[in-house]
Amino acid sequence: MIRDSVAGICRSYGRTWFQELYKADKRSTELWENLGENGFIGLNIPEEYGGGGLGIFEICIVCEEAAAAGTPLLLLVVSAAINATLISKFGSPEQKQEFLPPLAAGRSIMAFAITEPDAGSNSHQIATTATRDGDIYRLNGRKTFISGVDEADWILVVARTGVDDKGKAMLSIFVVDAEMPGLEKTVIETAIPSPEKQWMLFFDDAEVPATRLIGNEHEGLRAVFLGLNPERITGAAMGLGLARYALDKAAQYCREREVWGVPIGMHQGVSHPLAERKIELELAKLMTQKAATLYDQDLPCGEEANMAKFAAAEASINSVDQAMQALGGNGMTIEYGLADLWPMARLMRTAPVSREMILNFVAQHSLGLPKSY
Repeated sequence: MIRDSVAGICRSYGRTWFQELYKADKRSTELWENLGENGFIGLNIPEEYGGGGLGIFEICIVCEEAAAAGTPLLLLVVSAAINATLISKFGSPEQKQEFLPPLAAGRSIMAFAITEPDAGSNSHQIATTATRDGDIYRLNGRKTFISGVDEADWILVVARTGVDDKGKAMLSIFVVDAEMPGLEKTVIETAIPSPEKQWMLFFDDAEVPATRLIGNEHEGLRAVFLGLNPERITGAAMGLGLARYALDKAAQYCREREVWGVPIGMHQGVSHPLAERKIELELAKLMTQKAATLYDQDLPCGEEANMAKFAAAEASINSVDQAMQALGGNGMTIEYGLADLWPMARLMRTAPVSREMILNFVAQHSLGLPKSY
């Protein structure tokens, strides 16, 4: 029922609507609010805070179906999966009451700021600092490639609040107002055609009330890592949706397009590569569902979450690329909605975690090989 309902809502907007948004530099607020009003943004938020009381498995359905309709929403991964999960698990009762109901209803969005220009995948090297000063923290530093800051009411910021005896950063997480004094935002121009923009953030002695600290000081790294598995899993789900959209477009075209008196889909040179992509997609979907199920049962899922992200990223870019090949010249047109989907699909290999870091993880933790970094 969730899948059918979300698909119906997102398809009522569709790919052409989404394309017109980013061409006009507009945001997907209408679709977001529609999903929220119907209870689909907060499926994984506890019922006592206005959510559905379900899990990552269900929010994955929303991510997948939105992308499969040609309307991929990155902020579902960020606001709904990462931030709502972290606040549900580590927030105080007062913080949960303040932030979760508007997030669940789709009335508010929360961005997530962890990535830095000089830290990359090494969270231990985060340089943004939060220094305690009485009842406030003073926030200083930079964040980069932060999605949807212009649409957000709040930003969940990961900052260094100390250093342990090995010289590694002790991290804490804070919810800050998106329009707070001391915060400057600069858009990053990318080749990804999407209404959800990427931003550079600059914190200059920005004052954050101590009541906005999520969980305990210096213990943010554990919370962040628990939030990154939902990020990988829902990111995988979005990749699955992109692959489905591409294969559906290609299959329809190859059934209808005739050359030499027969549909081009009759030729094995066209049909077999698409069939391989379909197999790749379904295998990635199984791993994504396995990872989501384990997470929702509070079982270890780091291996599965990383494998799901890897498999879905490959299925996504391979499906879009093969669909474009099947459509020939039409694959490069805006009308068919594939060429401008390619950058988003290609992003799946890089973010939210690169394929190389996933391979490092699997080599070390699954195969027991020496750590390479």
